[in-house]
Amino acid sequence: MSVFLTSLATQLHCNVFAYDYSGYGLSSGWRRENNLYTDIEAVYRALRERFGIDPANLILYGQSIGTVPTVDLASKHPEIAGVVLHSPLASGLRVLKPGLTRTYCCDPFPSIAKISDVHMPTLIIHGTEDEVIAFSHGVSLHEACPGSTDPFWVHGAGHNDVELYNGYLDRLQDFLDQARSRQPSA
Repeated sequence: MSVFLTSLATQLHCNVFAYDYSGYGLSSGWRRENNLYTDIEAVYRALRERFGIDPANLILYGQSIGTVPTVDLASKHPEIAGVVLHSPLASGLRVLKPGLTRTYCCDPFPSIAKISDVHMPTLIIHGTEDEVIAFSHGVSLHEACPGSTDPFWVHGAGHNDVELYNGYLDRLQDFLDQARSRQPSA
């Protein structure tokens, strides 16, 4: 994803910090739900402590499974400037059983149970023809998120092609511009 992220940073005039979760990509470790949360907390600490990034200048961007730790972190750190959830999942069981409306104790990745604690501006992007995570997940999270802005529903897009559709970069740029205008002056 480095080519895409470099291009995105250039086009949006922003810095991008990306990482692999434990057990994904080139990272060692195990693919476990708890590791997703531990990994993003470590990245958040590094951005603050090592790189001196003020959370008021930080916008989280999670895509697909990456939306799970993004929602978790945002629910615990209200000082973060904003959140983008791209093709988010409401919960693991809801991916398997799309009609499910209750969160059970054994439900992995329960973003729907945490999203009510995300009060910062939140942009939800989802393709209407997503074949991996049903479009209804994006709608449910949008409706339950107190900080949700106008969503970007990409008509005809699937799970892995949202960024190829017209309007994607424009909507992200608008969201970043709004977030920047809310930041305190230095």
